[in-house]
Amino acid sequence: MAELKIIGSDAFSRDGLSIKPGAHSCLQEAAEAELVEAGAVTHAGLEELRQAVTRWCGLRVIAYYDLQIGSWVFIALHDMTLGPAVGGCRICTYPKPADAARDAMRLAEAMTRKWAVIDAEYGGGKSVISIPRPLEGAERAGLLKRFGHLLESLGGIYQTGEDLGTSPSDMAKMAEATRYVHGFDRATGRPLDPGPFTALGVLAGIKCSLQHFYNDAALRGRTILVQGLGHVGGPLARLLQREGARLILSDIRGERMKELAQELDCDWIEPEMAQATPCDVYAPCATGGMLSRESVSSLRCSVVAGAANNQLESAEVADLLHERAVLYAPDFVINAGGAISLPLLHKGMSEREARERVQSIAQTLGQIFEEAASLNESPLHAAERRAARVLARARTLRAPLDTSTFAPAAKDS
Repeated sequence: MAELKIIGSDAFSRDGLSIKPGAHSCLQEAAEAELVEAGAVTHAGLEELRQAVTRWCGLRVIAYYDLQIGSWVFIALHDMTLGPAVGGCRICTYPKPADAARDAMRLAEAMTRKWAVIDAEYGGGKSVISIPRPLEGAERAGLLKRFGHLLESLGGIYQTGEDLGTSPSDMAKMAEATRYVHGFDRATGRPLDPGPFTALGVLAGIKCSLQHFYNDAALRGRTILVQGLGHVGGPLARLLQREGARLILSDIRGERMKELAQELDCDWIEPEMAQATPCDVYAPCATGGMLSRESVSSLRCSVVAGAANNQLESAEVADLLHERAVLYAPDFVINAGGAISLPLLHKGMSEREARERVQSIAQTLGQIFEEAASLNESPLHAAERRAARVLARARTLRAPLDTSTFAPAAKDS
């Protein structure tokens, strides 16, 4: 059962940026009453939020309501057995505060598995900023900087980077207020986009999947359908094209899809037809939950291997894929390239060394495929067991980080 920690608006000093000393010790009840009075949430909505968090298997959810913008901020800490929680910051619009919190918790849990399965020294965490409308200019900069001060006040138990709805320039703005953000070169200020690193890892994973399924890792002549052509899907399509794959592209943004198809001299198809299109590899690179009980029955591919997070609507979908003899590359393994690269670059590793580390995803995935094949089961189960083994071993060797108290507050700026 996780703990919900709500930080009231009085946690911030009058400049609206700096965390006040002792802010995190404010009474939970006072913060909740303030939120209801301000119209940020109803009593029913607050109870829904509380129930969602207390039913979660994680450690803690830190919640803050930004009065200046009318935005809810959630930092979900799932597991810190391996080290401080590291996971991206997502900016999106959600119907209710509880929906945003659930997204943060779901993503944080996936980060725990992602770090564990590659045996990295990080724990699972994720942050979500729920905005009421698109934000630009000073409004966006102010919100990001206030979020940065909140991160700094946590003393490093959670570190963040780019995710859906955020960019390297957003990370740079946060970094004006905190040390605990990745995604740009601090020495030069140059943005470090995790997308190409994620794409590189997915490319390595696709080759590994082809080797396992066809006993031939070559991409030339294979038909790969890439659905979602954003920061990862676009770079992935270019990498695949260079290696001779026959590409089919799909994206809800028709203009972007057609422009890239023209650039790469390949076919495109409308999103509603993508999953039923014959191909060797279906690479979902858009939003999560695209594979459901219903959609699996329409798939006409041999392999599912893409960059999207939480691709399966539920774990049972993995078993349905296995029953249909469709090889599934677990998303939290194959899409770990961006997550792997940014902390390493932040520590001073060269981009060449980071790329080599990312490409080792193929070795990890190959071991998972072999274990799953030996037990005639979905690779998802083998990947989850691998993550569980890493966490269990770590728990016998070290104590997890203490999150019961917060670090001293950041200085006013």
